[in-house]
Amino acid sequence: MKTVLHKSNTRGHNSFGWLSSYHSFSFGHYYNPERIHFGALRVLNDDTVAPGMGFGKHPHDNMEIVSIPLSGDLHHNDSTGRNEIIRQHDVQIMSAGSGIAHSEMNANKDQQVKFLQIWVMPKELNINPRYEQKSFKPADRANQIFTVVAPDNQDAVWINQDAWFSLANFEAGKNDEYFLRQMDNGVYVFVINGSVTINDTVLHERDGLGIWDIGSIKIEANTTTELLLIEVPMNINEA
Repeated sequence: MKTVLHKSNTRGHNSFGWLSSYHSFSFGHYYNPERIHFGALRVLNDDTVAPGMGFGKHPHDNMEIVSIPLSGDLHHNDSTGRNEIIRQHDVQIMSAGSGIAHSEMNANKDQQVKFLQIWVMPKELNINPRYEQKSFKPADRANQIFTVVAPDNQDAVWINQDAWFSLANFEAGKNDEYFLRQMDNGVYVFVINGSVTINDTVLHERDGLGIWDIGSIKIEANTTTELLLIEVPMNINEA
């Protein structure tokens, strides 16, 4: 088993007044040569956007971009004509593929929007850009691990990679085990809220732990806990 621990207070941070963004991996003005990616997981940004503000239209290509609102509403608009509102309990994926431009704005004038945005390197390059969004019931992940992003599950949003995203809400004292789908994959555990022990490592709110060269991980909630688990290939071509 190999691990890498990212404590919440070691993340990069950028603040632009209207935006507060914490970076688990190098992004924008934050660069750390030891934190470029975890396998195919390239970006995990923890963003808070002021009321009525947001990211103007900007381009992407050849990246799988997953957005998970934690509170508030996010307004998505893109060059394919998509015009959507993403809300808490929704999961959105945009396969940038051969190229797409999009904007992300706080849909509300009276409250912040908080969301996670995750980038995963694609399995196949230059696919036609695509968009998918689904809503998931909190009850589906109560004291269990529930898959929300997958390449092989029609109930989840589809991703152009051998990657799986799962959400879990555990009561204090509950435990579970996560089994990796592929032997060459690793899993990155991000604590949205609470405290949890992964194998023998204690994690707190916004800590991240990457684990690979292992078949499964044991999870025990120390408090009421909300988790995001991201399983990705570890062997990637960075060319």
